[in-house]
Amino acid sequence: MTTTKADRPDFASSSLPRHLLRGVIGFGSLIGSVAFLSTVGPVSLLLLPVGLLALRGCPMCWTIGMIQTISRNRLQRTCEDGQCRLAVADRDHGERPSELVSP
Repeated sequence: MTTTKADRPDFASSSLPRHLLRGVIGFGSLIGSVAFLSTVGPVSLLLLPVGLLALRGCPMCWTIGMIQTISRNRLQRTCEDGQCRLAVADRDHGERPSELVSP
């Protein structure tokens, strides 16, 4: 079974600063919901959904998105004759990228 890019989950943001801002909001909300529990009571738990929404569900999803955001358009997978290779994308020229891994 082959998977296309549309089949795989994409947690990346459009830019690194945007992704880092989501992380600050998400982790800050999660930490704040627990830290403010003793001062404002259960009302602080309203920050939990904000944190989960900013992190797109979980801290691991945010971490995967961070890796995807950093590596986006830097690696290219090419498959020819039943063999796939991972290569560094050549942004300056339209030539074939230099190969990193060969099976």
